[in-house]
Amino acid sequence: MLSAVRQAVSRAPFRAFSTTSSRAYDVAKLTLIGRLGKDPEVRTTKSDKEYVSYTVATANYPPPPPNPDGSRQEAGTTWHHIVSFSPAQNNFLRTLNKGAQVYVEANFELREPEPNADPASPQGQRQIFLRHENIRILKSAPSHDNE
Repeated sequence: MLSAVRQAVSRAPFRAFSTTSSRAYDVAKLTLIGRLGKDPEVRTTKSDKEYVSYTVATANYPPPPPNPDGSRQEAGTTWHHIVSFSPAQNNFLRTLNKGAQVYVEANFELREPEPNADPASPQGQRQIFLRHENIRILKSAPSHDNE
């Protein structure tokens, strides 16, 4: 009976969920939940294309394991620099303020250092390039009216 089931399954039509190769949609994506470190900044490229740059701070969680004496180091903060080249998104990003809690999706690209660059310079170091894809406001920034 088991062999009959195997034969029936082997003759069943094969169902493909995609007609394109799986490599066509390989992505490297980063999801962040954190706070804006400063107000987003409008900048321009060398070819005069406008873009918005912003920074998201996240806490490293869970915190490091306890030391032998039982004390524990505080969880560190990681700063993520993200750029957006979408004019529609850029108009929205301009309205955000430092301190807002955000959910961000960004494409992730690792850039290798330039071969002849000074290792102490940014061009001589490996860099992570995050290209903005989506952002949601989880909590607005605290009001600055008191200052």
